[in-house]
Amino acid sequence: MLHGFIGRVSTAEHLKHSLDVGAQRTRMIADRVAKATLGNADGFALPEAGMDPGSLEEGTPVDIEAEMVSLADEQLRFEATAKLLQKAYQQIRSSIRDR
Repeated sequence: MLHGFIGRVSTAEHLKHSLDVGAQRTRMIADRVAKATLGNADGFALPEAGMDPGSLEEGTPVDIEAEMVSLADEQLRFEATAKLLQKAYQQIRSSIRDR
C-alpha cells in the first residue's frame, strides 16, 4: 500500500542518498589521510626510512590539514542531512497518523 509513497511525496529518498554519498566521501577522506600518514600502506605498517610521511608513493603530496577540513565539512553536512531526514520521517508519521 505504501510502496513508493515516501519517494513521491517527500525528500526522504534524496536525503538517504545524500547520507550514503556523505559516508562514502568520509571513507575516502579517511583512507587518503591514513595512506598519507602510513606512506601509502594499508594497515598499521610503519613508513619506510627516508619516505616523507605526508606524501603518497606516487609523489602526490596530501595536505593533511585540508583533508581534515574536508572531513569536518562532511561531518557537518552529514549531521544536517540526518536531522532533515529525521524531520521528513516525522512529518510522514504525522501525516499517516492524522488520517
